[in-house]
Amino acid sequence: MDIYLVGGAVRDDLLGLPVKERDWLVVGGSPQQLLDAGYRAVGKDFPVFIHPDSGEEYALARTERKTGHGHRDFQFHTSPGVSLEEDLMRRDLTINAIARNDTGVIYDPYNGQRDLKARVLRHVSSAFVEDPLRVLRVARFAARFKHLGFSIADETLQLMGDIVASGELEYLSAERIWQETLKGLSEGSPRTYIEVLRDCGALAAILPEVDTLFGVPQRADYHPEVDTGLHVLMALDKAVELSDAAEVRYAVLVHDLGKGITPTDILPRHMGHEENGVPLVEAVSKRLRVPKRFVKLAVVVTRFHLLCHKVQTLRPKTVLKILKGLDIFRNPAHLEPFLLACEADARGRVNFEDSNYP
Repeated sequence: MDIYLVGGAVRDDLLGLPVKERDWLVVGGSPQQLLDAGYRAVGKDFPVFIHPDSGEEYALARTERKTGHGHRDFQFHTSPGVSLEEDLMRRDLTINAIARNDTGVIYDPYNGQRDLKARVLRHVSSAFVEDPLRVLRVARFAARFKHLGFSIADETLQLMGDIVASGELEYLSAERIWQETLKGLSEGSPRTYIEVLRDCGALAAILPEVDTLFGVPQRADYHPEVDTGLHVLMALDKAVELSDAAEVRYAVLVHDLGKGITPTDILPRHMGHEENGVPLVEAVSKRLRVPKRFVKLAVVVTRFHLLCHKVQTLRPKTVLKILKGLDIFRNPAHLEPFLLACEADARGRVNFEDSNYP
């Protein structure tokens, strides 16, 4: 029985990044051997065991075969005869298919180290297309490693587009889509998460209300960047500078959804887009089962962001309306994330990036 450190722990160590959690792979072992050694069995789909001392996860080497649609319909096969190479082949990206034994020897049958050096996110095999969740995962890795200069291999982006075209994204649960999107928004470059999804066509499938914003014009005197989608990306960049809070970033992502339904005959003006956007924000959030605290912030940012920008000129009763809408008197902590999201919106514009706010 051989045990290897695998996946993200090896990848991050090779990149010189902190290792947050470690996953282990057991080759040539059986469930009974691990149980006899004091490991605790968990997991319904395939055998995973918890180490009696460290609490870390140890999984038996396995192969898998797709049996239906979506992310969960797979048949798994585990046996002492499954090799290290066979297990690593089922993984998503080459940089996640590297293993290390207890003496420090690296096993890299799919050239993950080469791609780490080249800063490339590349699929391991053609089996990549069997799991539609990988479209979102790759977008998330692109967002995580953007600061290191990583990009997606052309052929991998093509496969991601093939998955979208196959309709497989429709079988992903709302919870998994939100889970990956939350992680994407929490990464160092949430803008990249959105851009990658758009590049492969996935944004139109899972967040069509956001995808629609690209190409929608705004008044150039207020928005020199003109394109509403570009403004949202710039605002996300500002949100990253201002806050680590994912709920702030989600509010920024959806705050201008109302501009996507502005009648074409009044463009590039967007009169009433704030209130028009509220039902869209609520619908998107309901569809993806977004947590209530995210939804509440997103709704008030959508409804009041323009008023916030000009708060110094507002009448007292209008300011009071905003404060009541934020439920400030019962929950003073609601104010700061609201202001941060509004500031990201105001400064997420060409030539306004370094402006004072408000």
